[in-house]
Amino acid sequence: MVANKTGDEIAPKDPRSMERRDLAAWLTLVAVGLGIAAVAVAMSAELGSDAVPFLGHYRLDISPLAIVAPLVALAVLLVARRRWAARMSWRMLLSLSYLAALAWQLGLALMSGPDGLSRYLSNEDGYLPELAGVGSTADLFTAVTDAGGTLSTANTGHPPGSLLLLWALKSTSLSDIQLGLLSAAISALIVPLVLLTARSSCGPVAARQLAPFLILAPWAIWLVVGPDAATAVLAAAALAAAAHASHRNRRGWSALAWSVVSGLLLASATLFAYLAAWFGLSIVCLYFARRRPWHNLATGAGALAPLAAAQLAGFNWAEGLSVAYHGYLERIEFDRSLLWWIPLSLVVLILACGPGLVSSLRKMRNTPAWPFLIGGGAAIVFSVFMGTARGGVEETWLPLFPWLLIAATAPATQGGRPLPFPWLLAAVTAACGLIIEAVLLSPW
Repeated sequence: MVANKTGDEIAPKDPRSMERRDLAAWLTLVAVGLGIAAVAVAMSAELGSDAVPFLGHYRLDISPLAIVAPLVALAVLLVARRRWAARMSWRMLLSLSYLAALAWQLGLALMSGPDGLSRYLSNEDGYLPELAGVGSTADLFTAVTDAGGTLSTANTGHPPGSLLLLWALKSTSLSDIQLGLLSAAISALIVPLVLLTARSSCGPVAARQLAPFLILAPWAIWLVVGPDAATAVLAAAALAAAAHASHRNRRGWSALAWSVVSGLLLASATLFAYLAAWFGLSIVCLYFARRRPWHNLATGAGALAPLAAAQLAGFNWAEGLSVAYHGYLERIEFDRSLLWWIPLSLVVLILACGPGLVSSLRKMRNTPAWPFLIGGGAAIVFSVFMGTARGGVEETWLPLFPWLLIAATAPATQGGRPLPFPWLLAAVTAACGLIIEAVLLSPW
């Protein structure tokens, strides 16, 4: 009789071949998407942008500092290629991943010169000029929920968290460059936080191999000065806390406390971006998969505190959401065709995540990280269905991008052997980020 193979003995016959197939599929999707963008421009469609499928303008303006980002990419790929990351301690890996992510973000921002750290914060459509008339938190809450106010679409489309944070930081007399550096230092925390969650769900080997994809992700272009960097960090911390609370080795009061912390962080994230509420679906699915239904009560209780505090301070979250949605449609509905922007927004998603997106989604059926893919995917589908995916998703979907990649290096089957590091996909991911930053002048 032939003995049944256990999960640990199951391995893909040719993982390198599957890696090449994933890359070919990604390149095909990119080519089709850019073809749709070219057709839309040729037909003079109402797109509201000179840089479709992105918002902004195309240009080629590279400064001498542009060498920094390629050097960072080469260093990260070399460490992964030599398997040094597989031999270092977990704490060392998290620390170096944070530093490498910070260096990559700064390198990308500096490709067009030092003003890359402060361009969006200080231009007329950014956050800082609109803070001039804010004298108190009450003024800020009123401005954000005023559909007929003078704030930009970016500000009225968000809860007041980002404006409130910048308003507080400006009182410390930090310069625009220092604010950009601080934003980069905070947003780089996304990488170790996602790695902690990936280790809990996909295992330590897959998490170690995922690090280069997160570090060198093209979405880092919009992290340094984007208003949703804080949202992405808070959401990542919430999901990491939920994964920690529901781990099979964690019980009792410790698990309860971490569940409450997860709720606190999740609700705080929703005060920076309404879309962050969809991460609650990921947490519910995670607790369901790990048979921890009672954790939902603790997380829900924790989420009430920040929302109640905002309500007492004068900001009604539900009212703000309604104002943001209707105000957004009123401002851009006639300038951006929804039928064109649905495929164009999906192209931005594909480019911002890189070829690892194909590998991750291909394993959705078998990966234990499916709750995070469900939450991110549902948020994107809902955005498209509600008509808000009309350009600018490189900013609004930014907190979702890391979670769509979480299974990129996971085994092909549950309990299967770890796959070799897909260095080709990681290299193309870095190249994609370098190319986009070199030619795109984004409003963020």
